[in-house]
Amino acid sequence: MKKLILVRHAKSDWPEETDDFDRPLADKGLEEAMNMSRFMKNNNISIDYLVSSPAVRALNTCKIFNQAYQLNIGTDEKLYNPSENNFHSVIYDLDDSHNSVAFFSHNNGISNFANSISNDIFHFPTCGVAGFEIDCNSWSEFDGAKKKLLFFYEPGKI
Repeated sequence: MKKLILVRHAKSDWPEETDDFDRPLADKGLEEAMNMSRFMKNNNISIDYLVSSPAVRALNTCKIFNQAYQLNIGTDEKLYNPSENNFHSVIYDLDDSHNSVAFFSHNNGISNFANSISNDIFHFPTCGVAGFEIDCNSWSEFDGAKKKLLFFYEPGKI
């Protein structure tokens, strides 16, 4: 069994003269990410590898989660402005030694991808987290594997 955890970046700011890629987290986003990462860690949600979009707001969300988890972080540009196929591509690049992986990415791509692998329909708020159990032993089996939603957490409801 593998676990895939999808995390939408926390609430961001958009200062004047700032490109989309370089948008920082807002104060509320910093708080959301700290609260969500602590909540997940305190509820024994295991993660053994983190992969983030390199965009500032996603990577900073990932780094805040890593304060709780203390893991290696990878970045993949395919998680910035992603299509569903981008997620599949990143999944197929994962090492099979990782059993529980968290992706930090953006809407609308992350919501579209989650809805494509689940019968549950949901829209990710900022710092929303969905966890899926993937019935496979290798990430290369992801496409044909049975997928089950384990949890969906929203920052305002934890």
